[in-house]
Amino acid sequence: MTDRRYWLAVLALAVIALATQILVWINRPRVDEQTYGGPPRSDYTLADFTMNALDDTGRLSFAISGPRLARRGEDGSIYVTDPRYTLLDDQGQPWLGRSNSAWIDKSGSTMKLEGDVVLERKADGPIQPATIHTSDLTTWPKTGKLETAAPTRIEQPGSILRGTGLRGDMNTKVLELLSDVHNTFEPRPRRR
Repeated sequence: MTDRRYWLAVLALAVIALATQILVWINRPRVDEQTYGGPPRSDYTLADFTMNALDDTGRLSFAISGPRLARRGEDGSIYVTDPRYTLLDDQGQPWLGRSNSAWIDKSGSTMKLEGDVVLERKADGPIQPATIHTSDLTTWPKTGKLETAAPTRIEQPGSILRGTGLRGDMNTKVLELLSDVHNTFEPRPRRR
């Protein structure tokens, strides 16, 4: 009789173990078989393109051109290689620029420029020309704001400003270097 109880206990434990394994298998977290772990894929790409972005009122906010544009489907953002762009202030005065790459969010309200960024404003009446040199720059074309934490150089006739970090407003024509600011003045010819 002891032999029989022993085998019944072993059989009962085996059934319990099998039932537990089935419950674990049924309740396991499901893995999506369609998951792709590679780089994001583009919805579309363009070569040798020009794009004009409009603000909410239908006015030109900025224009950008370049050899390659890729639009990402998951967030609608745009990546541009070797862009040339025109940012406009509220009076329609252009700031012309170039950089190694640009990222633009889906709404066109934020544009991040990276790698050898040059942005220049041409002289217009009483407004002096200005050229900004930096390694990265975030712009908000719809509001005319721009900002960077990187070392920056601002060149204007007669002076070169260097500093770390920049905040600017294209609409008010104000550029502010944030720290470690140095200025070099070009000597003026003496009047006789």
